[in-house]
Amino acid sequence: MRIALIGYGKMGKAIEKIAVESGHSISYIIQSVSQLDELVKDNVDIAIEFTQPESAFQNISHCLENGIPVISGTTGWIDKLSEIEHLCKDLNGTFLYASNFSIGVNLFFELNKWLASKMSQLSFKPSMKEIHHTEKKDSPSGTAITLAEGIISSKPSIKGWINAESADHKKLGIVSERMPNVPGTHTVSYSSSLESIEITHTAHDRSVFAQGVVQVGEWIHLKKGVFTMSDFINDN
Repeated sequence: MRIALIGYGKMGKAIEKIAVESGHSISYIIQSVSQLDELVKDNVDIAIEFTQPESAFQNISHCLENGIPVISGTTGWIDKLSEIEHLCKDLNGTFLYASNFSIGVNLFFELNKWLASKMSQLSFKPSMKEIHHTEKKDSPSGTAITLAEGIISSKPSIKGWINAESADHKKLGIVSERMPNVPGTHTVSYSSSLESIEITHTAHDRSVFAQGVVQVGEWIHLKKGVFTMSDFINDN
């Protein structure tokens, strides 16, 4: 594949390394919105977008409007996700957003939904904790929000989440911590007065996310439509 990297921070560089090792080429490195016009459809098979919340919508829209399949892992902008999905469908484009591209995390999402459905009728109170590196700007993480949505969808009595410990049984509490050099740890807990259950995913190296992105790119770049990591996981 010929890959356009939109964003060239730690994730962009990790993706470049994995992609080249896998036999792909990097045709563009875009580091600002002002460079988007450099992208030419004939020279790229897929764009991979890891930037900042304030520029993600424009970056993704530009790719779709120019017929370039695009994967995005930028979090903190998903209030506009439905607009992008409609745009992709209207233009017969190719788009996939994920809060986390680790294969293990996406299996963790599936486990989380299963456990949430089993616990929904029991007297256990769910809570969550996530730990990331100090450079991460959004809080809670996109991965934590995805996990929270999986729990909330199975338990109608929970009306939403808050980014703090919660004593309110109608709000799911998400505790966020930021520490140096932590790729990401997420823990979902269920507690009663008599016992507790916890499931945890820990990323040991940032390259696990980059590896997942490249694998998804290989899978999606010749397809049309709006896709999720669940589509990818269940197609393999």
